[in-house]
Amino acid sequence: MLCLFHTHDVNNQQSGTVRNFRQYQEMKVRTSRGGLRNLFQGLICSVRYYSKQNHVQTVCLHSKIKPKKRHILDCSGSTCTHRTLPPGSILPWRFFSCKQEGTKIPSEKKENRSIITSEFLNKNLLKSEQERWNDISARYKAMTKRIKEKLEELHNKYTFCSGNPKIRFGENVYFEENGCVFLSKVGDVDEEDADILFSTEDLGFSDAFIQRIRISPDQRYMAINLKSGNSEKATCVVMKLGDFSVVERVIPNVFSFEWATNDVLYYTSQKNLKCQNVFMTTFSNQKHTKLVYTEQDARFFVDICCTKDRRFLTINSNSKTTSEVWLVDCRHPFKLPTLVQARTEGVIYHIEHRNDELYILTTYGEPAEYKLMKAPVASSGMENWQLVYALEDKTKLVDLEMFSDHCIMFLKNAGHLYLKVLSLVSHSVQSVKLPTWACEFELESHPEHTTSTCYFQLTSPVHPPKRFAYSFKENNLIEQAMQEVPIITNCHTTRLLAKSKDETLVPITVFHNMNSKELHRKPLLVHVYGAYGIDLNMSFREEKLMLIEEGWILAYCHVRGGGELGLRWHKDGCQHNKLKGLHDLKACIMLLHKLGFSQPKHTALAAASAGGVLAGALCNTDPELIRAVVLQAPFVDVLNTMMKTHLPLTIEEQEEWGNPLADEKCMKYIKSYCPYQNIKTQCYPSVFITAYENDQRVPLSGILRYVQKLRKAAVDHGSTTMITGFIVPGNWIPNIILDIQATGSHCDSSWEDSVNEVARHLAFLNEELEVCHLQQDVKLCK
Repeated sequence: MLCLFHTHDVNNQQSGTVRNFRQYQEMKVRTSRGGLRNLFQGLICSVRYYSKQNHVQTVCLHSKIKPKKRHILDCSGSTCTHRTLPPGSILPWRFFSCKQEGTKIPSEKKENRSIITSEFLNKNLLKSEQERWNDISARYKAMTKRIKEKLEELHNKYTFCSGNPKIRFGENVYFEENGCVFLSKVGDVDEEDADILFSTEDLGFSDAFIQRIRISPDQRYMAINLKSGNSEKATCVVMKLGDFSVVERVIPNVFSFEWATNDVLYYTSQKNLKCQNVFMTTFSNQKHTKLVYTEQDARFFVDICCTKDRRFLTINSNSKTTSEVWLVDCRHPFKLPTLVQARTEGVIYHIEHRNDELYILTTYGEPAEYKLMKAPVASSGMENWQLVYALEDKTKLVDLEMFSDHCIMFLKNAGHLYLKVLSLVSHSVQSVKLPTWACEFELESHPEHTTSTCYFQLTSPVHPPKRFAYSFKENNLIEQAMQEVPIITNCHTTRLLAKSKDETLVPITVFHNMNSKELHRKPLLVHVYGAYGIDLNMSFREEKLMLIEEGWILAYCHVRGGGELGLRWHKDGCQHNKLKGLHDLKACIMLLHKLGFSQPKHTALAAASAGGVLAGALCNTDPELIRAVVLQAPFVDVLNTMMKTHLPLTIEEQEEWGNPLADEKCMKYIKSYCPYQNIKTQCYPSVFITAYENDQRVPLSGILRYVQKLRKAAVDHGSTTMITGFIVPGNWIPNIILDIQATGSHCDSSWEDSVNEVARHLAFLNEELEVCHLQQDVKLCK
């Protein structure tokens, strides 16, 4: 599939151009949370499966077990789980780290590094915050417990809707569940009879998650990526399949990988959150591994994909604005890769193949939005690219799937989802409308490009995934009824447009209970992200449905900097345009209140990762609009972070935030909106921040500095009003809470950690917004 880096890809055997996006974007995000949290999560690279001699122990697996369900809950307001991320955007969440093992720091930077490290590891400050949280958390304990029980009840009720991603090869079906990989036959009704090929627990990886699976063309080998929730390092385990499955090889620090032939595997190595080297390794009698590609530009991230027809592997090197693709002919995997088109600044492109022609998804030409083009394999240069299809204005390409005779585009316009089906034979184009309640696509794997049906799921924050199929033969959309999905009938969806400061219209998606009366008195939870061209995650979340049932209003503000209206929407909200996203957010909240959706004292704001920039900025500029804020691993110290080039991804991030070291105007601009830099003595909303000790993307040191400064400003303001005696009604000292998690990371956490985190956030919001006083009939309050 021309896969926009979609976190389901971690488990699906997918091929093609758009998956290029997903892979280089997920390291860009996605989730993510904000996008954060992957659906299936991974394993630490120091694998316990090694013996003392560092040799792989041979273990045979062949059993039949009844698997237990295990699903990951994405607890952010705008997450990366279940996400389809926009093409060409590389980092859905922050990739900065203030502690990287093995990172070489230039001598002139060592002093700064020691300062950051000592601050990050300040045990006294960490201990102080942890003790403070332990004291405060008691007040939320009972409410947290009730919310957690309700979430678990809803999770068990709707788990079956998502099912398990499956990979079909002929009559064989592979699927993952509870850390195991199973093999069954097409048509088998009872999955309990499936053979187990791989088990994380049996091989000593009990703390690991399966992140990605690839089956070799002849099904003799299976490569699996494993990752833990406490590290972003992943390990590739290669199994030799047969009557007894045997571990053939363990390769540490692997991000993406694909089979070129039955026994030749290409993979990228990951170091300090970057992928810049591509290796080839063989599993024939003469085993060897060699380096085949190295990227020299620190702005670029490298991944590997396979075209849908398995003719080529594509080595994709992408920055946030520019890309370059090299082809490996799968018929001749030992030949050197060939260049499709040399990188051209500002041009992104991704490759698929059909009938000796390359199909190119690219931003080349005007307008600078995605277009589908094609060129002969033998003459693939830009001068030979011919237009196949161009997107309409303000249309977001969510995904694209190539088949032998058709191409299907998954599109979004003004919040509505629809399909464009292109016949590559007759050149006809058909538009297919989708249900108006749908907010998100979740594509399924289609390893066989000759299939005549495309399967996908539709979902929204309050609608469990529902399966659909589009038949190319019948030219129609088919709603699948394999399992009965509860129909959500009491939730109303409203799409609004807010006029921003420069009169740009900004989309808002609102959900509320149809039975709710006096909406101006209901609690409102606003979601925002607005970075990297990434859409707000609008996949189904149990906690969103629970809030609707309890009378809350949910609002999703699709501000500039995100990708909801295409690439231009992102460009209009990054670098020197970042303040436009802040203006958009303010306009959205003001419109909601004007239309009677709650009021400031009952309004909360939720954001994660880079979404913390806009949320934190709004707290500084317009704190009167909101009563409470919940932030997950928020990026709140933009200027200090972007000034430290020894952090592994600062240079890469300059295309999103600018380069304050080289441009004084950029430094002043970042300083004008950076949440940390603009804290002042005033009345702030209450803030609950969750941070992670093992977060390698958002430095914990920056969050600690932010919390200390924010808390002091809030206390100083409260003290000043008390001393002067001019106590204005409504003046108060807000709660500034920092919950530092010892486990979990920016992208991954266990189900237990996730549901606990969600419950704590909602307990905090229920108290701050006085929900129980507003709605005496709310079950959670009883």
